[in-house]
Amino acid sequence: MTFQAYLDNIQAKTGLSPNDFRRLAAKRGFVGSNGLVEGIKVSDIVNWLANDYRLGRGHAMAIVALLKGRPRGRAPTVRKTGSSRSDKAR
Repeated sequence: MTFQAYLDNIQAKTGLSPNDFRRLAAKRGFVGSNGLVEGIKVSDIVNWLANDYRLGRGHAMAIVALLKGRPRGRAPTVRKTGSSRSDKAR
């Protein structure tokens, strides 16, 4: 799934745009002019998004990446569940 697909799914589920989440996070003191405020834990943001918007970890981490100022054009790594190659070689 692309980063944009995560953001599109979040907006469809919550009705909030990425800019809305930036504004809400700033209101809560999570972000400043240079991204995340020093001392803010990612888990604080993930918990806020889970409790208030029922976002799962993957979608919440997409919002965290957005708040951190993720470079445009780079998608976050998405891990798939299942056995790894090293498990298959055994």
